[in-house]
Amino acid sequence: MKHNFRILIGVLAIALPMSINAQVKPVKPNQEPKQAKVEKVDKEKLEKEKLEKQERREKQKGGLEMPRISGFVQGMYQANLSDEGELKDNTLRMRRVRLSVDGNLSKTVSYKIQGDFTRSPMLVDAFIKYKPCREFAIQLGQFKTPFTIESPINPVNLEIFDYGEAVQQLGGYKDVCGVGALGRDLGLMATGSLFPVEGEEGYKYSIVDYSIGVFNGNGANNLDNNNSKDLVGRLDVHPGLKEITLSGSYYYGKYTKDENIDCTRNRWAAGAQYNDGKFLLRGEYIGGKTGISDVTTANPYYNSNGYYGVVGYNFQAGEQKIMPVLRYEHFTKDASIVNGGTNWYTAGINYWPLKSVNCKLDYSLIQKEAGGNSHRVVAMVSYKF
Repeated sequence: MKHNFRILIGVLAIALPMSINAQVKPVKPNQEPKQAKVEKVDKEKLEKEKLEKQERREKQKGGLEMPRISGFVQGMYQANLSDEGELKDNTLRMRRVRLSVDGNLSKTVSYKIQGDFTRSPMLVDAFIKYKPCREFAIQLGQFKTPFTIESPINPVNLEIFDYGEAVQQLGGYKDVCGVGALGRDLGLMATGSLFPVEGEEGYKYSIVDYSIGVFNGNGANNLDNNNSKDLVGRLDVHPGLKEITLSGSYYYGKYTKDENIDCTRNRWAAGAQYNDGKFLLRGEYIGGKTGISDVTTANPYYNSNGYYGVVGYNFQAGEQKIMPVLRYEHFTKDASIVNGGTNWYTAGINYWPLKSVNCKLDYSLIQKEAGGNSHRVVAMVSYKF
């Protein structure tokens, strides 16, 4: 009995310390808390990105850089309905299929070539740019004219499936004068950013951005057919915040309908935008004077005007984003015609399941001031690479 009791005491003496050690394990000196590990990974990621950027800058200093290939594809479905809800027409189509090649020839010289393969194919951009400093750059070739706030936005990043009617009709997309395509032209343009604002990490933004250029005035991929050149300029001011833009632009030009008739094509625009990456608010007024330059002719000009306002908010969860958006727009081709304008009321939603994929669904109520309503539904999927 005594022998068994001694064995029991011995087993308890060994098991008790082992049990305590199993329950209270000391933290190893080299074991890091989870939060510290996450911070360490983020720091290493930032350092890696910083080194990669530095390597790219060093390569640019050395001269010719390998060209970068990018592009995007947009497929869409559009249905037009009467005010009674009757389907008038509907279609599936490839809206845009773009392929771009761009790169740097040196530290100060860059280039871009872009084509669209839904138009047989068609050259969209082709220019070379010399940028010796932030305050001044000059580019030569075919590219977008610097007119309106909305026109420079990449179509993939538009809140609605396409540019507003006033931008299209007076900005060289489907211009009321019958000249222009893609909002682009052949010409020479100077750009720059003035009055830089510095932050803790250096340059943040510039208070003033400017663009001014001289163009053929006959649209993309077209030769000039008169002896005058068109002058186009835009001035953007960011008063106090990078997110705020006050913009004004002007287009002064002529176009020729045939060998004997020169016509005026003057445009002006003024607007404002707030965009912090989440909340977006943008509005703009665009006016235009179009017609025969000879003032002795009866009714030599007609005036056009349009305006729009768009508001949206980005909700983000990881890589996925969803953005409800509302837009109102008005356009009158000829202001001398009573009730000659049209209003568009659009509600839409943007969804990014991936950073490279955008899905849009837009509904528009279209009201003609002369009477008669119609409806439009557009679904679009964009993929960029």
